[in-house]
Amino acid sequence: MRVDDDALDIEDPALLVGYLRAIGRISADETPQCTILSGGVSNRAVLLRRFSGEAWVLKQALPRLRVSVEWLSDPRRIEREALGMQRLGELAPAGTIPELLFIDPPHHLLAMTAVPQPHENWKSMLLAGRLNADHVKQFAVLLGTIHRAAWERRGALAPEFDDRSFFESLRLEPYYLYSAQRMPAVAPFLEELVERTRARGLTLVHGDYSPKNVLVHRDRLILLDHEVIHFGDPAFDLGFSLSHLLSKAHVLRERRTDFVRAALEYWAIYARTIDGVPWQAELEAAVVSHTLACLLARCIGRSPLEYLRPEAAARQANAASAMMMGRTPVGLRQMADAFVARLDD
Repeated sequence: MRVDDDALDIEDPALLVGYLRAIGRISADETPQCTILSGGVSNRAVLLRRFSGEAWVLKQALPRLRVSVEWLSDPRRIEREALGMQRLGELAPAGTIPELLFIDPPHHLLAMTAVPQPHENWKSMLLAGRLNADHVKQFAVLLGTIHRAAWERRGALAPEFDDRSFFESLRLEPYYLYSAQRMPAVAPFLEELVERTRARGLTLVHGDYSPKNVLVHRDRLILLDHEVIHFGDPAFDLGFSLSHLLSKAHVLRERRTDFVRAALEYWAIYARTIDGVPWQAELEAAVVSHTLACLLARCIGRSPLEYLRPEAAARQANAASAMMMGRTPVGLRQMADAFVARLDD
């Protein structure tokens, strides 16, 4: 095949193997095993197993995301993900970030080391009710370590990650601004939050920090999917991730108390991990706002949570929007308690 072929689709095994042979990544007589990986909406992803025993994951960014409403984003974001993977490998605890193998900008793809088997997706574990306190602690320490270390290296990282266009197209517009269009009553809250978020440049923000993007191997958390990474507001990462824990508290009623406790412990451990950074004191109020916004956006935004049935999505949207339009809680504990109470109304 021609390496400059714009029609390369890595989910076609013949095309993928031909491409890897043509660029010299595998030998002409090697035919590795290719398995399409499901679950993502913004990329094609393939697990490739070689005769040598090596295992790679190849990702190819899509210009149109696989959701029911139109959602476009420049596939050059794969280059940002590759850079993010390299820098996170320097900042995060050892073994928590896969290694980048190569990047091919013209084909909008990259290859990384695959997480060894056996592993499980943390989101799947949580939805099955398998909530482990040490995993929650690791999740908090990982994010806090990244935020603290990146703030300490802000002189180098801020200019390197100053482009927020992917954050705009993959988060602010489809989550907050689209939700504001669908529910005008909360538009002032969301639009003000967007402006505050745009104005803050404090540390490296992952932008997709959720259990879906975490694999658990030998009880260690490994973080994936870095295409939204930018230098910005750390409160977004916290609100985004806390909304996932609280949404699971919503749907797993019998474990509701445990998930709320886990969310609060996650915040407490994170706060201890970043202790002493100058922006810590103002962080909690911003985290509350982002958590409420994400709880709503995952019901009425462009990417609703697939495990929220219509009646549950409506209940969660009502609970979150009521706190946006009323007296918004100033602390996470008050917000979590109010959220749960409104679910039971």
